[in-house]
Amino acid sequence: MRGRRLIVLAALILPPLAAWAQSTPAEYLREFDTDGDGRVSEAEYVEHMSEGFRRMDRDGNGVLEGDELPGGHGRPITLKQFQDNLRRQFHKLDRNHDGYLDARELTQPPQP
Repeated sequence: MRGRRLIVLAALILPPLAAWAQSTPAEYLREFDTDGDGRVSEAEYVEHMSEGFRRMDRDGNGVLEGDELPGGHGRPITLKQFQDNLRRQFHKLDRNHDGYLDARELTQPPQP
């Protein structure tokens, strides 16, 4: 079950990372930084990364059902479950534990 959720998570995260590949870390940070303070809060990170989930949730019910998942099958995942995973990811990325991501932290792979 966790493996499938990680696959869904990866499928939703890869498109933003592909976009980042064509921009600088500072430009990528600006995509997340809605308040313009030069850093990304947990709320900004979760909101930006949830956009992929919302695009895939065709019926808008807050659950990715099997037919909405990559490959058209798998265990359903709720927006809350997805966002809980994003929060864990955020804290792994926040290597200096200040509660925010700078451009360097945002563009580095998360720690296991």
